[in-house]
Parts: sequence; C-alpha cells; structure tokens
Amino acid sequence: MATEKVYPMTQAGKEKLEQELEQLKSVKRKEVVERIKIARSFGDLSENSEYDSAKEEQAFVEGRISTLEAMIRNAKIIEEDEQSSDTVTLGKSVTFVELPEGDEETYTIVGSAEADPFEGKISNDSPIAKSLLGNKVGDQVSVQTPGGEMKVKITKIN
Repeated sequence: MATEKVYPMTQAGKEKLEQELEQLKSVKRKEVVERIKIARSFGDLSENSEYDSAKEEQAFVEGRISTLEAMIRNAKIIEEDEQSSDTVTLGKSVTFVELPEGDEETYTIVGSAEADPFEGKISNDSPIAKSLLGNKVGDQVSVQTPGGEMKVKITKIN
C-alpha cells in the first residue's frame, strides 16, 4: 500500500480544515441529498439537468470530504519552538525585496493544504518558498519563476 502524503500545517490551519469538514458533513451533504430528492420528483432522469447537477455536486462534496479527512488524518503540526528564529522554515513569515530595487513583499510559508495566495500564504511546494527555505536574513536568493529568474534579498523573518 502506498504511504499517504503528510500535510505539514499550523494548528490554526488544521482547525480551519476541521471546520470546513464539519460544515460539509453536517450542512452541505444534507442540502445536496435534498436537491437530489427534489430533482427526482421531476420525473424522467435522462433529461433532468437539476438531477445531473445535484449528482455532480454530491460527487464534489464527497470528494472534498475524503480529501479533508486524509489531510486532517495525516496532518503534521508545525511547532514554533522546533525552529530557529533566524532561518526561513515552514510556518514563518518572510519579508524580502526583489533586487535591484523592487518592492518589499511578505509571505507566510505554509503546507500546501492551507496555502492561500490572496492571504499571503504560499505553499512550501511553490518555487518562491522552495528558494527561500533554509536561508537567513540578509541572504540573497535566486528564485525561479514562470517569468524567469528573479533575485531577492531576505530582510525579515517572523
């Protein structure tokens, strides 16, 4: 049997996944079953787009529930004190400047399960995070991006 993937995440990230799982199981699942029942009452299922749509949503919900259960079951909580404070590691916020004179940017490096670029949380699997991990304040790092290579200087680690 294949070993299951481990999902590094913060305690807050795990709690957020647990809340989503609870919402899907307690509310969303019932809503979808109700939609299927209503759609069935319309008769002929072969041309029933409401039924098809509800079944597709059910498949999506059940798939998401399975995914969340696996992520929670295989969560590895990142402990703050396990890490030295002057090195970029999972769970840390990193501020850097694109060289020669770019804007300052700050990202928190998290496990892929809780990545959310719009909230400044990037996956440890992303090219930027992979380049930054293990470096210290003052280090100049080359980052491979889809648009080519960029050089950054790390200015702060929280």
